[in-house]
Amino acid sequence: MTTRSDASPALIRLSDYRAPAWRVTQVELAFDLGIDTTDVTSRLHLRRDPAQQEPLRLDGEGLKLLSISLDGQPLPEGAWRYADSVLEVDGARDGSVLETRVRVQPAANTALEGLYLSGKRESGFLLTQCEAQGFRHITFFPDRPDVLASYTVTLNADRERFPVLLAGGNPDGHGELDHGRHWARFVDPHPKPSYLFALVAGRLQKIERDYVTNTGRAVKLVIWAEPDAIGRCGYAMDALERSMRWDEDTYGREYDLDVFHVVATHDFNMGAMENKGLNIFNAKYLLADADSTTDDEYRAVEAVVAHEYFHNWSGNRVTCRDWFQLSLKEGLTVFREQQFSADMNSAPLKRIEDVALLRRAQFPEDAGPLAHPVRPAQYSEINNFYTATVYEKGSELVRMVAGRLGREGFRRGMDLYFSRHDGHAATLEDFLRALGDANRVDLMPYLAWYAQAGTPRLTAHGHYDATHRTYTLTLSQHTPPTASQPHKQPLPIPVKLALFDRAGHMIPLHLAGEAGTDASALERVVVLDRAEQSFVFQQVGDAPVPSLLRGFSAPVILECDYAPADLALLLRHDVDGFNRWEAGQQLAARAFDNLRDGDATDALDAWCNALEALFAETTLDAALLADLLTPPGEIELSERERLVDPSLVHALRQQLQEHLALRIGREALYQRYEALAAHTSLELDATSQARRRLKRRVLELLARIDPWAAHSLATLQYDNAPSMTDRLAALAVLVRENAPQAAAALVHFRQRYADNPLAMDKWFSVQTQLPGELVLDRVHALEADAAFTLKNPNRVNSLFGAWARNNPDGFHRADGSGYRLLAERLGQLDAINPQVAARLATALNGWQRLEPMRRAAARAAIATLAGQAGLSRNLTEIVQSMLHD
Repeated sequence: MTTRSDASPALIRLSDYRAPAWRVTQVELAFDLGIDTTDVTSRLHLRRDPAQQEPLRLDGEGLKLLSISLDGQPLPEGAWRYADSVLEVDGARDGSVLETRVRVQPAANTALEGLYLSGKRESGFLLTQCEAQGFRHITFFPDRPDVLASYTVTLNADRERFPVLLAGGNPDGHGELDHGRHWARFVDPHPKPSYLFALVAGRLQKIERDYVTNTGRAVKLVIWAEPDAIGRCGYAMDALERSMRWDEDTYGREYDLDVFHVVATHDFNMGAMENKGLNIFNAKYLLADADSTTDDEYRAVEAVVAHEYFHNWSGNRVTCRDWFQLSLKEGLTVFREQQFSADMNSAPLKRIEDVALLRRAQFPEDAGPLAHPVRPAQYSEINNFYTATVYEKGSELVRMVAGRLGREGFRRGMDLYFSRHDGHAATLEDFLRALGDANRVDLMPYLAWYAQAGTPRLTAHGHYDATHRTYTLTLSQHTPPTASQPHKQPLPIPVKLALFDRAGHMIPLHLAGEAGTDASALERVVVLDRAEQSFVFQQVGDAPVPSLLRGFSAPVILECDYAPADLALLLRHDVDGFNRWEAGQQLAARAFDNLRDGDATDALDAWCNALEALFAETTLDAALLADLLTPPGEIELSERERLVDPSLVHALRQQLQEHLALRIGREALYQRYEALAAHTSLELDATSQARRRLKRRVLELLARIDPWAAHSLATLQYDNAPSMTDRLAALAVLVRENAPQAAAALVHFRQRYADNPLAMDKWFSVQTQLPGELVLDRVHALEADAAFTLKNPNRVNSLFGAWARNNPDGFHRADGSGYRLLAERLGQLDAINPQVAARLATALNGWQRLEPMRRAAARAAIATLAGQAGLSRNLTEIVQSMLHD
């Protein structure tokens, strides 16, 4: 008997949580591996909660049960029932051992959840993905994160077809079997939840490195990939070693097994997976070389390698009690990854990058029908909650707490958290309590951030009293209602601030009512924990300009009564790199308003004048200048509109860039480009990356005012590029500008990289950025290309994801044809891979804010999709939520 994976699920609520009635202390698994069929034998050592009298129930989906026995005795059919994805067994007692043997079909598993085949039948390999609930597709088990067990895994397979056998934990023997088969055993001594189980089997090659921890423990680091990719794993190995050393030095966390395996695959639903001792990576976040990897991708490889390694403690050794606590491991680990990346690269630029992502991905999520708290109160399909809210906003909440405690206090709190909950499944309350206990402060008010959806609006108003030489800063907060939370409570919002005089100098801060404070302090943090509050600063000689939310100290939308000249002053003089950029973003947004409304040019003039002056400076960091020269994207600018017309937003943003380019001047842009091009190199140092970043931006601006010259320079850059960074930047300019040279460059790129899947993903993506109505025909042509398939998540995202998410003007066609095409493909994709379909469907989030014609077309397409028979529970939950008004 088997079960349907798309059966209507019950609504799961946090308030209904109960500890498991049955736990498993030890798991013994034996796999007879094959591509079409794999048999899995499982022995579960059971413990029963004496306070609960429920029968033994185990999760299992799509399993063919071959045999079942309890305490060594085969069970008759009447002693067990398998229906609705649950195996119920009679007669189990505390201390019983349940043995089952099941059969699964890896090659037929296109959902890439559980055990599946990556690649082609003749050359691919077997691997697993078990988070969040993939283990139930492999064997019967209480598949929930608060059931932790030690694992012994034995793999049996044909040696020629599967010469490499890997599982989590330490190697514990291997040998030969009859008929050309062999075996390998692995033991993980650390209790772990089932979602961290992993195996890999196939023809893979490796690179190795010996690593010695700070306490002298020897660890073997091994990265595995298919033969044509193993030569591109060296950078990831370096990043892994840097990550391990940083975690020891910064958090005192040391690796705890004898070997650490990492495997690359091109068929993976997620970015990577932190399985204990056997990390599995989407190849796009592991493989890197100058010919096919951009600077941004190098940093992404380093960040994701670090993220998965850091999970060894923040997620593995201390895991989450239930899936409602998902951000306890993901938000915390994203924060640790961001700290690491900031230390390895430029801290201000990293902060800009993180906040830009938050605004581009999470703020719209918080403002639409898919809004949910960082810790949701309920869900139907947990795979739909691997969202920007859980990851990116969750990281910002950890950052707020870390800022409240300071570096030493946060480290002290993390030490207590890890020691107190090592080997256990924890909650967000446990996390905040440990950090608070270590520092003798109450952090529980921050728990409200985890329970409340939506992005708070922070309003700031300043008043200067010349007579008393005081400056009063009044802060207030308001969070708009969301679908399931019409009423919001005030949250604790830490506001890091400084005051600047009109010459651009920081002013010492003297906060009224506080004695003994540091009279020389130039910045400080105030906490707004009520609806409105005022802070009075004394000994202020003239009306100051406030620099608020320095470093983006809280994930809020700031509304401040800045004049354009105030923002221009901060853009020119603020020493906080992030706030300098932020002032430019706010000023550019005001300039956008000028162009839209047509009644003023004060902000537009201030923005262009400030950037013209900065462009002429020779000491400003090139990467920071590139970011300062980049206005908010179309998604961020759309958030300023009551009713969104994506074509109008696109046109106005193009005008904004044209005004800036004209103010800087063609000759100045051309000279800067030539100077930067003269330093073209393959180096990955910060200076070289910064030059490439600025060169790309200058070329984009030049294209706004002198297309012919820009197209010629882009063609020359493409032809002579020594690296993918320069090559792809040039190609993007040619494609987005619809330059006549684009066609030849695209043909050359495809021929050069035909056998490189990750480079081919770029070839698909860059073409989806064609402007306006031109792109739809290109999307149709690309999906007919022989290299396109709906079965590969990376390829799907490189075409439909890049088009729907990154080209609002091209996707949101007024006739609705973009929505209809995506809805049709989502229905087809759902039958192959429900997780990928559901994530791609979120590109339609926010349709309610479109202007009436597009809104009606989008709703009709979503409704048609929702009415399609046989949709998975993954996609059903997303489309039904989006249709909810």
